[in-house]
Amino acid sequence: MTAAVQTRPASVRDRVSDAEWKVRTDLAACYRLVAKYGMSDLIYNHITAKVPGDAKHFLINPFGLLYTEITASCFYTLDLDGNVVDKPDGEFGEFPVNRAGFMIHSAVHGARPDLNCVMHTHTRAGMAVSAMKQGLLPLTQSAMRFYGAIGFHDYEQPTVDMSERDRIARDLGPHSTLILRNHGLVACGPSVQDTWNLMYWLETACQVQVDVLASGAEVSMPSAELAAQMAKRYGPQGKVNFSPMEWPALLRQLDREDPSYKT
Repeated sequence: MTAAVQTRPASVRDRVSDAEWKVRTDLAACYRLVAKYGMSDLIYNHITAKVPGDAKHFLINPFGLLYTEITASCFYTLDLDGNVVDKPDGEFGEFPVNRAGFMIHSAVHGARPDLNCVMHTHTRAGMAVSAMKQGLLPLTQSAMRFYGAIGFHDYEQPTVDMSERDRIARDLGPHSTLILRNHGLVACGPSVQDTWNLMYWLETACQVQVDVLASGAEVSMPSAELAAQMAKRYGPQGKVNFSPMEWPALLRQLDREDPSYKT
């Protein structure tokens, strides 16, 4: 008698393309880096990425995991209406999706085909600057990068009111970064590595601004002309992009410390 052949459910790695697995791995790495560099907020907030070759579907974390628990296999796939298209088997598939978080990300993914990754944070410095009427000041080289290149969205209570998506997209406009007033920060890029780079330096600029204003010292403000030149140099059309050099180094750091993000 022929023995019965036992089959196992296909793993996430087995059922997605190589291109999607690369995005999943980078996205999981980004979560781990956000935690490592002090930009996480317990189980809250999200970093999302579009499924390669599919403008209507994006990957999002299960709501309830710490950023240090995120792996390439754990992501849910959502459509722009918030429907779950795919999710992992096992314990990761038992978590819900944060509807309010989905709304912010779907607003950008639906409106901006040039942006494939969206990151939202609630850092102490980011929230502090979001509460300042003047927003981000061009106090440093890091901050000048965002001069005239950041949108502002007035606070709306956490909600699943889908009409807010239109207002978020409107307020983001042509930019890659957005300050949610009295709330936090949003950074968006053509790739995960570009989005990490934007948020890291935006967060750094916010931290420095809080420190400078808290010091009470007389502030040296660069000219608007210089700030505009720096924003152009480091903007999407500029000639300077350090993210391709930073990202491999950061992945090597994660691989030395804990490569489980790739599972």
